[in-house]
Amino acid sequence: MQLDFFPSRTLTLYLAKLFIVRIFAVLVMLVLVLLALDLLGSSGKILEPDGNGQAEILRYAGLRIPQLISRFLPYSVLLATLITLVTLNQNSEVVAMKAAGLSAHQVLSPLLLTAAVLAVVSFGFNERVVTRANASLKAWDAADYGPIPQASGARSNVYLTDGTNILSAASLTGAGETIELTNVTWDARGPGGIVTEQIRATRATYAAPGWLLESPVRFEVGGVQIQELEPVVVAEKLTPAQIDLQSIDTDGQSFWELYETINALDAAGRRTSEMRAKWWHRISGPLSAFLMPLLGSIAAFGLARSGQLFIRAIIGMALGFAYFVVDNAALAMGSFGGYPPFLAAWAPFFLFLLVGETVLIRTEE
Repeated sequence: MQLDFFPSRTLTLYLAKLFIVRIFAVLVMLVLVLLALDLLGSSGKILEPDGNGQAEILRYAGLRIPQLISRFLPYSVLLATLITLVTLNQNSEVVAMKAAGLSAHQVLSPLLLTAAVLAVVSFGFNERVVTRANASLKAWDAADYGPIPQASGARSNVYLTDGTNILSAASLTGAGETIELTNVTWDARGPGGIVTEQIRATRATYAAPGWLLESPVRFEVGGVQIQELEPVVVAEKLTPAQIDLQSIDTDGQSFWELYETINALDAAGRRTSEMRAKWWHRISGPLSAFLMPLLGSIAAFGLARSGQLFIRAIIGMALGFAYFVVDNAALAMGSFGGYPPFLAAWAPFFLFLLVGETVLIRTEE
């Protein structure tokens, strides 16, 4: 039996069912609590536009739930691992399995298999559901939860550069020469990057060349004066093609769309280390669920009556949360070029895979 990675079929199904039920129970609890807290802070802003009501609250909740599921699924797997293994240990089921000749890896193998399947499902869920929810929610938030233009390709918080000057917009819709910017700000900067003039407008469209600001209001920094202007054209060197490359929402693009975007930016000579790190993390992020049973496995072993079960559970939880801290730090380092993108996305995974295996082998095998 020691040469088999999995225990008997009956025991494998029993442990997998036990584990998956606890994962979904913890996930539902986390999502409901976090969604309620989110709605407490956001419902006032959602209901502020005229005509918004319960339907908009439900729409917001429908867009936030996929984001919360994606973000907190690995945490749910970690907590479910600890709950499952502590329960098995307290009921002496782990002792019975080891007395029957099962190794520590065989005891954990049904949990690892379940977590691996869940990681694959999570990747597909992120690509098909979460990316679309991210794009829709950002576009709606940029419109202050009011009506969103029906044009395709909505993006939010657009930040563009024209030499030393800056053109920013709350949202962008359309593509090519049909691009439309809303809540636009044009910052004209002088020597040293100091803003000398700021023009704000409700809408901007492509004027071939430049961008036509509608209903602009100028604010002169030096004279502290506000002046309403006639429609004015700015950023004449900024083309729609440059905007398409500069106003990319990586969270709203699927895995393959982001890959094509990175290649396009590389061809244009743009820096892509941040996007590459996020692209690799599209795989390593969901796969982190596979690590959680291994990091929390220390809670499964050791006699419950020894009084150290609680300490073991705390150690397992600490290892799991340490992974998330290191993962976020490495991703941040990769975003500004401190780490190579591949290393930023995968180093924490392999590091804690070795840590978990080392702890398991040294303590139980």
